[in-house]
Amino acid sequence: MKALILNSGMGSRMGVLTSEHPKCMTEVSSRETILSRQLRQIAEVGIREVVMTTGLFDSVLVNYCRSLDLPVHLTFVNNPKYRETNYIYSIYCAGKYLRDDDILLMHGDLVFENSVLDAVLNSAESCMTVSSSLPLPEKDFKAVIQDGRITKVGIEFFNDAMAAQPLYKLNKEDWLVWLDQIEAFCQAQKVSCYAENAFNEVSASCRICPLDIRNDLCAEIDDPQDLAIVSEKVRETERRTVYMCFSTDMLHSGHISIIKKAARFGKLIVGVLSDEAVISYKRFPLLPFGERKALFENIIGVSQVVEQRTLSYRENLLRYRPDYVVHGDDWVSGFQKPVREEVLSVLSGYGGRLVEFPYADDEKYQKLESRARIHLSLPDVRRARLRRALEMKGLVTALEAHSGITGLIVEKTLDYENGEARQFDAMWVSSLCDSTAKGKPDIELVDMTSRFRTIDDIMEVTTKPIIFDGDTGGLTEHFVYTVKSLERMGVSAIIIEDKTGLKKNSLFGTEVAQTQDSIENFCAKIAAGKRAQKTKEFMIVARIESLILEQGMEDALARADAYVKAGADGIMIHSRRKEPDEIFAFVEQFRRTDPVTPVVVVPTSFNTVTEEEFKARGVNVVIYANQLTRTGFPAMQNAARTILKHHRAKECDDLCMSIKEIINLIPEEE
Repeated sequence: MKALILNSGMGSRMGVLTSEHPKCMTEVSSRETILSRQLRQIAEVGIREVVMTTGLFDSVLVNYCRSLDLPVHLTFVNNPKYRETNYIYSIYCAGKYLRDDDILLMHGDLVFENSVLDAVLNSAESCMTVSSSLPLPEKDFKAVIQDGRITKVGIEFFNDAMAAQPLYKLNKEDWLVWLDQIEAFCQAQKVSCYAENAFNEVSASCRICPLDIRNDLCAEIDDPQDLAIVSEKVRETERRTVYMCFSTDMLHSGHISIIKKAARFGKLIVGVLSDEAVISYKRFPLLPFGERKALFENIIGVSQVVEQRTLSYRENLLRYRPDYVVHGDDWVSGFQKPVREEVLSVLSGYGGRLVEFPYADDEKYQKLESRARIHLSLPDVRRARLRRALEMKGLVTALEAHSGITGLIVEKTLDYENGEARQFDAMWVSSLCDSTAKGKPDIELVDMTSRFRTIDDIMEVTTKPIIFDGDTGGLTEHFVYTVKSLERMGVSAIIIEDKTGLKKNSLFGTEVAQTQDSIENFCAKIAAGKRAQKTKEFMIVARIESLILEQGMEDALARADAYVKAGADGIMIHSRRKEPDEIFAFVEQFRRTDPVTPVVVVPTSFNTVTEEEFKARGVNVVIYANQLTRTGFPAMQNAARTILKHHRAKECDDLCMSIKEIINLIPEEE
């Protein structure tokens, strides 16, 4: 696209302001003239070819434009008859430069805000700016509109008309129709009229649509009074603020592009999503909030960077009351649609506006995201993520996984509601579920070599941190090697229970013979495991069975205190009661003396308590320990019975996930 700027007029109504230079060089702010503003705006939207007509003060204008040193190529065309002709003749003189591209046409005394220019350029059809909000002017352009198209432009039209300004975006095929008629007029010596007079005769074949800009700034400056009015409107636009929100930790050209576009609307405030908000709906951030904030603080055009604590914009919009919110158009549908609707509602409350640009969904950006996920799957990175997630969120959730495919379910399952998205933070590799998947009893029969293979299967296709069910930990001499192996693999934590002997599931309680280890022996095991660690990130969590074995609250609290002193990085308290009372009582009393050590719960029995209530009471990790196993096997049994019952597979289809969905769940080779 080329820009055509008409600067061959005399500017006589401006008085002394145009005694030494053309009107377009008149200052509209302390920093800009009409022309420098136009050229800067043109350059910012990526137009590199500008054709400019000149008249009086030709050399002054040429030298001034070159002094601006803007990234545009300027072609100057002088109208030698500028005193006795109108700009129709200037266009005629420049005609040979204007036949090979779409045209952005403007008068040299026109001042417009960036949102107007963007709207003009984004129009798929040829268009002219009009305003349905402004009264019809007596002596300036009006556009007659019929059936959604402009049929006449001139100062004399008042019926079916809107106030209009000479800012056009003209597709090549429409422009050539108009240009041919301009040339015909000039060749017939019709050179004192407006170029629009030529358009009026070919409007049936030169299809120009009205672009309603309502009250946005787009005005010509004809005299000092106009200059005063427009200059004040320019100052008002410069005081405007713009708000955007980002969750990214990898800036790419798409981000920079939309930031540049947003900054053209006013002073840009960037909201950076908190770590908790990002990790709750997206993936684990490669960079913590402070570093992500610093990324944006160092981008030209960003005036201020603030924290946005949730996906909802409401809090920050009410605090900063931006004139504009800028976003990609990807949230028009999908799970963020309610967020968009809330933004529109808040903006309407004080007169703000939403501006949306096409979402940059380039394949290279997807590859960047893919690389980030590969990075997150590396052992050293994955191992540290549980601790970091606890620091970011306060409470993390884990769901059991016992195979690569169940790991993918934990990895990829999200729940969208009211613009919010939730996902699991970690995976729980349970000995019960691992044994069950292999068809073996849960008595530590599956050895560590086999269990490590399960971890390998899960780690190969996922990125989230893993919490390992270590049962009793075995002999202390064996436990130290388990710790070393898990740490090297990239597991984040192991949970061991303070029992001895042949393992029995805790939910049997005192119904089967179970022996609790002594505090002294279990503390020694914890301490040995901590000495075996090579990194600070790996966590050993002590699971207390006192409530399961009915040893009382005092015993549980005494053990918790001793285990923490021995080096435990967390305490898991377990109960088989359906009511959460004793769990709540333990956490409350433990928190009186230890406000820091993470507390883990497995609400298999007391399953009515929400994560929010657990967090409010001081719990840090909620593990859903066996739900995939307990729902998966009944579903498979039902499918098997259905096939047996009907002697065919048709009735089973409604119970089945489609092969396409399964393929989409399983990642392709990177």
